[in-house]
Amino acid sequence: MPIVYFSPIIFFFIAFLFSMLGMGGSQLYIPILFWLGMDFKTQAIPLGMLLNVVNSSSAAFTYIRKNMVEWKVALPFGMFMVIFAPIGAWVNVRLPTKPVILIFALFTATAAILMLSGWKPKRGEISSSGRFILGVFAGSMLGFFAGLIGRGGGSFVVPLLYIAGLDPKTAAATSSVIVTFSGSSSFISHIFTAAKPDWRIWMLCILAVFAGSQIGSRFMATKLRSEAVKMIFGILLLIISAILIIKNVLY
Repeated sequence: MPIVYFSPIIFFFIAFLFSMLGMGGSQLYIPILFWLGMDFKTQAIPLGMLLNVVNSSSAAFTYIRKNMVEWKVALPFGMFMVIFAPIGAWVNVRLPTKPVILIFALFTATAAILMLSGWKPKRGEISSSGRFILGVFAGSMLGFFAGLIGRGGGSFVVPLLYIAGLDPKTAAATSSVIVTFSGSSSFISHIFTAAKPDWRIWMLCILAVFAGSQIGSRFMATKLRSEAVKMIFGILLLIISAILIIKNVLY
């Protein structure tokens, strides 16, 4: 049996963890599929982006039912990410990306340290217009830079929302909706270009990710405290920032 058939087991656990954090997981799905033998452009990227959408949308459905999503942030954030990502991709050929990736990595590490240190932003109630402005501004900025460096941006959504004052659980739930917007846009752009689906392994991976995301999101919504979400996310962000620097800046 080809080794790639072990990927659904791995992806179940990734989806379980990432669904609790409002992230899709494509930053892990794609390299794992490539390491397990899939062609990078025609299999790993399109399937990884599809699994990203399955994970985030499945988790979002749970969080919506639990009334945990801050819609006045999620909708403009997601829409403006989709709008500004192509602009960032267009500028990508005109700017060196290593300095941008380094800035994002340092921002990610800073957010992780703030979370792990117990620092809390001032909570004061954000007005309705303030939530909308936050969504538009943050979505435009993150969409642009996500397009610029060729990433979905999910790793940076929760830190932005947390620093803006949202509770960690609300930030993760809201992020799942935002990541569904951006991930769907990225998936569509790949599925109609170079994708060559192996539907048997694709369906197994989809079912595994869906199951993992449903269990993980329900566990986060009902069992985890905000402090636990903050700690898990802080550790994961430190790992992601280190990978960004080592893979894209130092080499």
